[in-house]
Amino acid sequence: MLKDFVLKNRSFRRFDGSTTITMETMEQLVELARVCPSSRNQQALKFVLINIPEKCAQIFPSLAWAGYLKDWDGPVEEERPTAYIIILGDKMLGSSFDIDLGICAQTILLGASEIGLGGCMIGSIRREILRNLFCLAEHLEILLVLALGKPIEQVEIEPVKDGNIRYWRDQDQVHHVPKRSLGDLLYNYELL
Repeated sequence: MLKDFVLKNRSFRRFDGSTTITMETMEQLVELARVCPSSRNQQALKFVLINIPEKCAQIFPSLAWAGYLKDWDGPVEEERPTAYIIILGDKMLGSSFDIDLGICAQTILLGASEIGLGGCMIGSIRREILRNLFCLAEHLEILLVLALGKPIEQVEIEPVKDGNIRYWRDQDQVHHVPKRSLGDLLYNYELL
């Protein structure tokens, strides 16, 4: 059931560093994104697939991991992602990537969840480092990095309390993510 995959698909930031992700698996995940709806059918997203440990190690320092966790610099070496997908917007094919980016990134992560993997969408990126590392042409805009691996952390959804939406970790390293209630999200114009 789709709801089960949505609930299972969390933003994971700690992974089993010994679990590899094959290029074939990554291509299958991007294949899911390839057939997704595309704004104006421009299909302007490109994907860089990385699963080589040395390249993954070079990507890691270019990413910021959890802005609300001020005392955490990201996963330790043995808990780092074992693969990354860099999503690019090809400015020669389109100029607005936001809708396609969200659809494709979520679809890839739902596909990963279905096969026992997990990931995190990372938008806080030192883009010039990645541009130089992969010799990316100027017409390719770095939009998002998906960090992938086999999750080893527990993520719990809980209600927002006192308007505080900041995620946090408890003493057992359980990652708690406050979510607004459905009632908070629904706008009832008839009551105005």
